[in-house]
Amino acid sequence: MEARLREKLEALTADHQRLADTMATPEVAMNPDVYQKHARKYAELSDLVQAFARYQREEEGLREAQRVIRDETDPEMLAFAHEEYDRLKVSLEGREEELRLLLVPKDPNDEKNTIVEIRAGTGGEEAGLFAANLFRMYSRFAEIRGWKIEVMNSNPTGLGGFKEVCFQITGDSVYSLMKWEGGVHRVQRVPDTETQGRIHTSAVTVAVLPEAEEVDVAIDPNDLQIDVYRSSGPGGQSVNTTDSAVRITHKPTGLVVMCQDEKSQHKNKAQALRVLRARLLDIKIREGADARAEDRRSQVRTGDRSEKIRTYNFPENRVTDHRIQLSLYKLREILEGDLDDLLDALNVADRAARLAEQD
Repeated sequence: MEARLREKLEALTADHQRLADTMATPEVAMNPDVYQKHARKYAELSDLVQAFARYQREEEGLREAQRVIRDETDPEMLAFAHEEYDRLKVSLEGREEELRLLLVPKDPNDEKNTIVEIRAGTGGEEAGLFAANLFRMYSRFAEIRGWKIEVMNSNPTGLGGFKEVCFQITGDSVYSLMKWEGGVHRVQRVPDTETQGRIHTSAVTVAVLPEAEEVDVAIDPNDLQIDVYRSSGPGGQSVNTTDSAVRITHKPTGLVVMCQDEKSQHKNKAQALRVLRARLLDIKIREGADARAEDRRSQVRTGDRSEKIRTYNFPENRVTDHRIQLSLYKLREILEGDLDDLLDALNVADRAARLAEQD
């Protein structure tokens, strides 16, 4: 291991111990906010520190094997020492790679809850039906992982699809996985309404936004135009006799958010503000990403919502992620929420790209 890497790991190990000592002091232990701040940092460093400790133990084992090879004369002991030396040499190379990956900075939004917006694109009613398929896919994925889904706004179609649906997912590290889903999802299949058996291509846009706290994004009430109206269902028919639906326009950016699924105007307003805050944070994140883009050697997630990220081909039972050129022939399982293979591959590719940037 190169000296610079070792020094960095030793410094982080010392920081980890200092955090443990600080958290044990009465002043910090009695202050929940300060304690939680230190506890989060401590937890972030724990995997790295434990991995470095394993590396050091194997490194000591390698030195012991070298000592036996140098001093021992017994053939059996020598054979064992050579075998142990070869094993540890290979293992240490893997340990060092693991440590380098753990040193890659984490996305600060990974632990956040997430707001997802699905909108039907090209393809008319078929796109709306596929939007409903994606909503069900993410609902099943959330259920499998023990996350909770709350629909914030929806605009259903008459055939059971969605023109758009907006929902929040809450749970452990939601954004770290869901962030890979933002972009254009293309479907190729024979619609139920197709009498000639022809395959149609439709598209659905998915936006994935980390939920923003007030500390992340401050909104000036004077920048908001708030309108109320009666909510409507498929075909435009009224489903509520009171003005409970809310439309908020953010004047500086022109962003418009509408919420109508709750019966209470107050609840719809609160939902709309949460979505607006998430969209504003998303703009801030994208601006920072654009500023760094020229320095990047490669990217898995470009953040461009016009980018076609995935194709779902029903005749071939195939799902292809175009960012990493990965095709899986398990479309039906994926639509039932089995996204692990896709998301794991995207995470690995992203970490490898970010590791290359550090070299």
